[in-house]
Amino acid sequence: MKNPLLDISTLPKFNEIKPNHVLPAIEKTISNHRQKLNNLLSDDKNQDFNSLVAPIEIMEHELNRIWSPVSHLQSVLGSKDWRQAYIKALPLLTKHSTETSQDARLQRAYSKVSSSLKKEMNNSEKSAVDQALKNFHLSGVDLAKNKKNRFKEIMQELAAVQASFEHNVQDSSDAWSLNIQDPNEILGIPQQTLERAQEDAKQKKLNGWVFNLNYPTYHAILTYADNQSLREKLYRAWATRGSDQSKDPKWDNSENIEKILALRHETATLLGFSNFAEYSLATKMAESTEQVLEFLWDLANRSVEYADKELKAIQKFAASDLQPWDVAYWLEKYKEAHFSFSNEEMRRYFPAKKTVNGLFELATKLFGVSLEQKKDIPIWHEDVCYFELKNFTGEVIGGFYTDLYARNGKRSGAWISECINRQKLNGKKEIPVGFLVCNFPPCDESGLSLLTHDDILTLFHEFGHMLHHLLTRIDIPSISGINGVPWDAVELPSQFMENFAWNYEVLKNCSSHIHTGDYLPQDLFNKLEKSRNVGSGLAMLRQLEFAIFDFSLHTEFKPEAPISVLNLIKKIRKKISLIKHPDYNRFPHAFTHIFSGGYAAGYYSYKWAEVLAADAFSAFEETGIFNEETAKRFRTEILEVGGSKDIMEAYVSFKGRKPTTNALLRQNGILTK
Repeated sequence: MKNPLLDISTLPKFNEIKPNHVLPAIEKTISNHRQKLNNLLSDDKNQDFNSLVAPIEIMEHELNRIWSPVSHLQSVLGSKDWRQAYIKALPLLTKHSTETSQDARLQRAYSKVSSSLKKEMNNSEKSAVDQALKNFHLSGVDLAKNKKNRFKEIMQELAAVQASFEHNVQDSSDAWSLNIQDPNEILGIPQQTLERAQEDAKQKKLNGWVFNLNYPTYHAILTYADNQSLREKLYRAWATRGSDQSKDPKWDNSENIEKILALRHETATLLGFSNFAEYSLATKMAESTEQVLEFLWDLANRSVEYADKELKAIQKFAASDLQPWDVAYWLEKYKEAHFSFSNEEMRRYFPAKKTVNGLFELATKLFGVSLEQKKDIPIWHEDVCYFELKNFTGEVIGGFYTDLYARNGKRSGAWISECINRQKLNGKKEIPVGFLVCNFPPCDESGLSLLTHDDILTLFHEFGHMLHHLLTRIDIPSISGINGVPWDAVELPSQFMENFAWNYEVLKNCSSHIHTGDYLPQDLFNKLEKSRNVGSGLAMLRQLEFAIFDFSLHTEFKPEAPISVLNLIKKIRKKISLIKHPDYNRFPHAFTHIFSGGYAAGYYSYKWAEVLAADAFSAFEETGIFNEETAKRFRTEILEVGGSKDIMEAYVSFKGRKPTTNALLRQNGILTK
């Protein structure tokens, strides 16, 4: 029987691959790669880039091509079979990866290649080899045998526990719903949300409305529902996901959190680091834990006075002290009253499909590329689309899938991931392909999903990541696109693209009123722009709270006195948060970014990269935001280089100097000079 996962000559065959294909494909590929690796290392002649490094890069590329659709499908489909296939295969991949990165023979061979490259000075090849040598060390290649074995065990266990953490969050979210039958309880909620809730009620053969715990529903109710009690119910459900407060105790992530922190700390100390935060920074721009914490607290101290004034103004307007489930609601009311701005009015101009088309036209204007939808491509859900990216000559240089709408079983949030990395090492060029996933409101019966401006910012953000992946000119997979880029710089292109969603010409081109087809009016945009920084101080403190919690957690952990994540978040909130959270809040238990994603001791990178992005965008503001020369320089120096160049050197090549925090503070209205 042919296994469609093993056919990597085309895009993934989503119409053919099944969960039972996963384990055989992974087992066969790993077995073949082990044999190939042994053959390579048994030949002393394989001591240059083409004879040693290139074949290994190709093997890793092949394995990634097989695994990427599996990892993707278990995130976007509510399928127990796909989850089980993922869980069964994950230990095999983790073991193989750890064994390869701990192979002393391979490290010695790479060291010889590195010596020869210093003479030849091929920057891309040298960067790939240097990064591989760093990864060898960070994977424990220098450890004694017993410590190597322990490192392997830790990697296996960490992979399993982190997957369990994410699945608990998803399962507890999917299990929660609220049926409301009294129309008086749903006043203020957007019609689009209510229509979806009515449809969900019909599917469950219930009267009224059924609200599920996905982000669009949560956000809509917290922002617009007049019923404070309803807002609190949604807040409580969201704030207790994956915890001891969940519907079923089996979804409590408390034990998973303890295990993850202990295993990460042990990993770091095995390699000679004092804590996991130090280990994390070994592959980032930031130079020390002290530098990161100083950066975060400096932003907090410079923002708190502004945020306090905001909160007092909103509380005065609301004529009451605000609870966490009141802030978004009264912030929206405050905008409406003071700026005549309404997100609900705004969203009528932004059907998702029109907004996507406008975003694509922006990419054409900035970077000289065009995007075209291809219909006859296998997909995993009817909402999915596939687009080809072409350069100015019409050559196809990349492609990506979009899966934009929320549904049960789909992981919450928004992200991009790699389907195929660019490579040209075996005589055949493979172009990059990615997955762009969001959780916008599902389409109504007429096929419309209407976006708020926050949704548009999210779309632009993820598309920035996608451009970084697709526009790379590096042919070595390990440093192509996003790969090899320091984690605290990965968010630069995404944060940078958000700035264009605050430009009238851009938004006008993304708009079409659902009834009249009219563009976004200038006066409505002016209201949006004037309201831009309302709540920006509070939002700044909220993100800094998350970042300081994450970094402190991984800096302060001590195995002899395990840290209480709830006590730590309370301690940080006491210093930085102006909003008092209830005792039942279990935010850490669903903090997937740091406990199951790639942001452990790295959540600060959002703010770090936001500084880079605001400073970079100031170059466009100086020359005109559609300036071809500035856009070309950004593409050449930032988007195309992947991990082949030191990112600060690349930034200075673009901007002419190192970044400062002032541009970000000015952008948020916190700094006025």
